[in-house]
Parts: sequence; structure tokens; C-alpha cells
Amino acid sequence: MKFKRVLLKLSGEALQGAKGFGVDPAIASSIASQIKDVRKLGIELAIVIGGGNFFRGVPAAEQGIDRATGDYIGMMATLMNSLIVCDALEKKGVPTRVQTAIRVDALCEPYIRRRAIRHLEKERVVIFAAGTGNPYFTTDTAAALRATEISADVILKATKVDGIYDSDPFKNKKAKKFEKLSYMHVLKNRLKVMDSTAISLCMDNNLPIVVFNMNKPGNIVRVLKGEKIGTWVS
Repeated sequence: MKFKRVLLKLSGEALQGAKGFGVDPAIASSIASQIKDVRKLGIELAIVIGGGNFFRGVPAAEQGIDRATGDYIGMMATLMNSLIVCDALEKKGVPTRVQTAIRVDALCEPYIRRRAIRHLEKERVVIFAAGTGNPYFTTDTAAALRATEISADVILKATKVDGIYDSDPFKNKKAKKFEKLSYMHVLKNRLKVMDSTAISLCMDNNLPIVVFNMNKPGNIVRVLKGEKIGTWVS
């Protein structure tokens, strides 16, 4: 195994499938199956999930909602997604805990770093919800922050494409795929991998990022076994 402890970053859109909004239970179940396969490898796994399938703070702000309020609503969306994935995992027999940056004691634990690490050591999957708990920060930044705090070996950034391209591969059939990139190249060229705060945090802490296609079953395991899948940022 190439890694011992990893953080998987999922977009909220990954859960909606072809529905275009909300959650497709079949997709949630498929993701849970892939995560179960990762646990069979003995790898400690944490997850951060976005909330874009329900709500996005920035577009809401453009329509007149206060930006901070919109971001807090988005944090609630990530909590919903976290509980959905937690349920899907537990139905497959995977012990899971949800920790949230905004306290919702009736539903899950507050985020406590040492407790999160203890859960991982006890072979539980830990899902970090509600971003950083602060407006103006994305779930990408939350993923970089949590991965750094728990001393993860890598961030796995799951997307709908098989890596990073110099332009949108859905719009440009001649788009060039990168196999390996430096943090500075991503920042200088404003490549849409993660936001600049997240990339900078990973760079400062020498935390590699692997961008890969989540829609192809088994890809998470392939990445963790060291196969050349997706794009590496380091």
C-alpha cells in the first residue's frame, strides 16, 4: 500500500447522479461500496463532502442572499450529504462517525481532532461535515485543513473527469491532460482543481493531491495501490 491514512474529497454533485439535484440513493450506495473496498485494504479513511447538490453560497449571494448566510446554509447542505453517506456506509457494515464544525448534537459529534484520529485508529470512517465552520471558505479548503490536522498522507479529489486538463475536456476534445503538476503551476495558471487557499495549504504542508474520476468503480482502490490514474499535484 502506498498510503496509510487518506482523505477523500467528494463533491455534492457526485451524489446527485443524473437527477440534477439532491441525492440518487443508488449513487450513494455505489460510493459506499467503493469506500468499503478501501477499508478492506486496512487504510484509514476520512471524507469531506461538498453541498452543491443542495445549495451553493456564492450563486445565492449573487441573487441577493447575504454571503455569510448563504455559506452557512451551504454548510447545512454538507451535513445532510454527510449523514446520507454515513447511512449508506453503515448499511454495508462499515463503522462510521460524522463530525461537524457546527454543533448539531442531536445528529453527530462536534469536530474534535484527537477524537477524529482515535476513530481512524479504531478503523472507523470519519466524515467531516460543515466545512471549516466559517463562511468564505470552501469545502476544498476544509478538506486541506482536516487532512493536515489528521496527518493524512494524501488528498484524493474525486471528480467526474479522469484528471486535470488545460481546458474543459467536455467542451474541447483536444484538451491536454496532465499526469503530474506542481502546486505552483496550478496556482499560476489558475487551474480549477481546488481553490487557491486549499492548494496553498497543501503546498505549505507538502500534502499531495490526486485528482481522479470517481464514476469508474474501483478507481479509489487503484489510486491507493499506486496505479497511474488521474493527475498528481505535489
